Amino acid sequence: MTCIFCKIVNKETSAEIVYENDKIVAFKDINPKALIHLLIIPKKHIPSLDHVEIKDKALMGELILTAQKIAREKRLKGYKLQINVGRQAGQIIDHLHLHLLSG
Repeated sequence: MTCIFCKIVNKETSAEIVYENDKIVAFKDINPKALIHLLIIPKKHIPSLDHVEIKDKALMGELILTAQKIAREKRLKGYKLQINVGRQAGQIIDHLHLHLLSG
Protein backbone atom coordinates (compact mmCIF):
# COMPACT_ATOMS: atom_id res chain seq x y z
CA MET A 1 0.00 0.00 0.00
CA THR A 2 1.37 3.37 -1.02
CA CYS A 3 1.22 6.17 1.54
CA ILE A 4 -0.83 9.29 0.83
CA PHE A 5 2.30 11.43 0.44
CA CYS A 6 3.73 9.01 -2.14
CA LYS A 7 0.41 9.29 -3.98
CA ILE A 8 0.82 13.07 -4.00
CA VAL A 9 4.39 12.70 -5.30
CA ASN A 10 3.15 10.33 -8.05
CA LYS A 11 0.20 12.63 -8.92
CA GLU A 12 -2.25 9.87 -7.97
CA THR A 13 -4.06 12.20 -5.57
CA SER A 14 -4.34 15.94 -5.52
CA ALA A 15 -2.75 18.47 -3.22
CA GLU A 16 -2.25 22.21 -3.39
CA ILE A 17 1.41 22.11 -4.37
CA VAL A 18 3.38 25.30 -3.76
CA TYR A 19 6.84 24.03 -4.72
CA GLU A 20 8.33 21.05 -6.52
CA ASN A 21 11.67 19.97 -7.90
CA ASP A 22 13.19 16.58 -8.71
CA LYS A 23 13.65 15.63 -5.01
CA ILE A 24 11.16 17.68 -2.96
CA VAL A 25 7.45 18.55 -2.95
CA ALA A 26 5.82 21.19 -0.74
CA PHE A 27 2.07 21.54 -0.37
CA LYS A 28 -0.56 23.06 1.90
CA ASP A 29 -1.58 21.03 4.94
CA ILE A 30 -5.27 20.04 4.78
CA ASN A 31 -5.63 20.65 8.54
CA PRO A 32 -3.61 23.85 9.03
CA LYS A 33 -2.43 24.76 12.52
CA ALA A 34 -1.39 28.27 11.43
CA LEU A 35 -2.27 30.84 8.77
CA ILE A 36 0.51 29.32 6.65
CA HIS A 37 1.03 25.60 7.19
CA LEU A 38 2.98 23.76 4.52
CA LEU A 39 4.33 20.23 4.42
CA ILE A 40 7.71 19.77 2.76
CA ILE A 41 8.49 16.17 1.86
CA PRO A 42 11.18 14.25 0.03
CA LYS A 43 9.94 12.40 -3.03
CA LYS A 44 11.91 9.44 -1.74
CA HIS A 45 9.81 7.48 0.75
CA ILE A 46 11.46 7.62 4.17
CA PRO A 47 9.05 6.58 6.98
CA SER A 48 10.39 9.04 9.60
CA LEU A 49 13.45 10.89 10.81
CA ASP A 50 14.41 7.67 12.62
CA HIS A 51 14.87 6.05 9.20
CA VAL A 52 17.20 8.68 7.71
CA GLU A 53 20.60 7.27 6.77
CA ILE A 54 23.96 8.91 6.11
CA LYS A 55 23.28 8.65 2.37
CA ASP A 56 20.24 10.93 2.93
CA LYS A 57 22.35 13.76 4.40
CA ALA A 58 22.17 15.96 1.29
CA LEU A 59 18.45 15.35 0.95
CA MET A 60 17.87 16.46 4.55
CA GLY A 61 19.82 19.64 3.87
CA GLU A 62 17.72 20.24 0.78
CA LEU A 63 14.53 19.94 2.87
CA ILE A 64 15.75 22.73 5.17
CA LEU A 65 16.96 24.90 2.31
CA THR A 66 13.63 24.40 0.51
CA ALA A 67 11.81 25.62 3.62
CA GLN A 68 14.08 28.67 3.69
CA LYS A 69 13.47 29.33 -0.03
CA ILE A 70 9.69 29.10 0.35
CA ALA A 71 9.74 31.36 3.43
CA ARG A 72 11.77 33.96 1.54
CA GLU A 73 9.51 33.76 -1.52
CA LYS A 74 6.47 34.27 0.71
CA ARG A 75 8.30 37.09 2.55
CA LEU A 76 7.61 35.52 5.93
CA LYS A 77 8.85 37.63 8.85
CA GLY A 78 9.16 34.57 11.04
CA TYR A 79 8.35 30.89 10.79
CA LYS A 80 8.70 27.62 12.60
CA LEU A 81 9.97 24.30 11.23
CA GLN A 82 8.81 21.11 12.90
CA ILE A 83 9.42 17.40 12.36
CA ASN A 84 7.30 14.96 14.35
CA VAL A 85 8.87 11.52 14.86
CA GLY A 86 6.54 8.67 15.74
CA ARG A 87 2.90 8.51 16.82
CA GLN A 88 3.64 9.67 20.37
CA ALA A 89 5.09 12.89 18.92
CA GLY A 90 2.15 13.46 16.58
CA GLN A 91 3.42 11.91 13.34
CA ILE A 92 0.30 10.69 11.54
CA ILE A 93 1.68 9.86 8.08
CA ASP A 94 4.60 7.43 7.84
CA HIS A 95 6.52 9.55 5.34
CA LEU A 96 9.13 12.03 6.57
CA HIS A 97 7.76 15.56 6.40
CA LEU A 98 8.75 18.97 7.60
CA HIS A 99 6.05 21.39 8.76
CA LEU A 100 6.56 25.04 7.88
CA LEU A 101 4.27 27.19 10.03
CA SER A 102 3.81 30.95 10.12
CA GLY A 103 1.21 33.52 11.07
